[in-house]
Amino acid sequence: MITSQDLEFFGVVSGASSLAAAARALDVTPSAVTQRLRQLEQRLGVRLLERTSRRLHLTAEGQLLAQRGAEVLANMEELAEALVERRQVVTGHLRVAAPFGFGRRYVAGAMAELRTRHPEVKLTLTLFEDPVGLRGDAWDVLIHVGPLTDSTLTLHRLAPNRRILCAAPSYLERHGMPERPEDLRQHACGVIREDQSDVTLWRFSHAQEEAVTVRVQPALSSNDGEVTKRWGLAGLGIIVRSEWDVAEDLQQGRLVPLLPAWQLPDADVVALLGARGGRVARTAHFLESLRQMLQPVPWRV
Repeated sequence: MITSQDLEFFGVVSGASSLAAAARALDVTPSAVTQRLRQLEQRLGVRLLERTSRRLHLTAEGQLLAQRGAEVLANMEELAEALVERRQVVTGHLRVAAPFGFGRRYVAGAMAELRTRHPEVKLTLTLFEDPVGLRGDAWDVLIHVGPLTDSTLTLHRLAPNRRILCAAPSYLERHGMPERPEDLRQHACGVIREDQSDVTLWRFSHAQEEAVTVRVQPALSSNDGEVTKRWGLAGLGIIVRSEWDVAEDLQQGRLVPLLPAWQLPDADVVALLGARGGRVARTAHFLESLRQMLQPVPWRV
C-alpha cells in the first residue's frame, strides 16, 4: 500500500512551505508533485494536506504519516548502515546545519574532508542565521556558536570562543573610547538580530567589580552578522563579534578591542546531535575532522 519512496516523498512535501517549494526540493515540476500527492491520498483513502493560498497545512492523518514515516525511514537507514559498517565502510547521508560565516569558513571544509576519506557518504550542509527556526528532523548535527537553552540535546564542545566588543579606529577618532560599559549608551552600537535572544542587553563581568548590564539603543541592526561586521569596519559604530570572526581584523588593526578589563559572556563553538546523530559512524568521523581542524584553535594561533 505504501513504500519507502512514498514516505521519502511525503517527508519532503510535509516540510515544505508550498508545493512549488517541494517541487524544487525534489527537482520535479509542481504538477508532478500534485499528481503524486493525489495518487498517494487515493491509495491511502485519506486527505493528507489542506492547501491554502499561502502555505500547506497537514491534516491529522498527514501529521501521523509524516511523523511515523520519518521514524520508519530512520530505522531502515540505521539498519542499512549497521549492515554496511560490518564491511568497515562509512556511508549514509550526513545532514549538518551551521551558521553562515562559521559554516563557510570551517564546517564546509570538515565535510569535504569527510567526503574525501569516505566517498560513499552523501552530504547536505544547511547554513542559517536563526537556529531556533530549524526543524529538529532536518539535521543530524547542528553547529552553534554560543549557548542554547535546549538541554535535551547531546552537546559536544569543539572550541573556545570569546565575544569581543570592538570598533574601527576611524569611529574612535570621531567619538572617543568608552571607559566603562555604561558609556555605550552614548555610542552608536550595532546588533545582530539572528535569534530570539534580547540582543540589545549587553552583560559585562569584571574580575574586581560587580557585573554590569547595559541596554544599548542600536543605531545599526541586521540579521546578517557579516553585514554588521562590515558596518563596524566602516567606522559606523561599536559592535560585538565572535573572536573567531574578528581575530585577524584585531591583529591587523582594522578593529580595536574595547573595555579589555570587562568580559562579555563566552560563545563557545559546540556541536549538538539530533536523536540519531550520535549513533552512526559518519557523525563520529565528521566531528573528528572538525575537531582536528579547530585544534590548535585557529583564531588563537
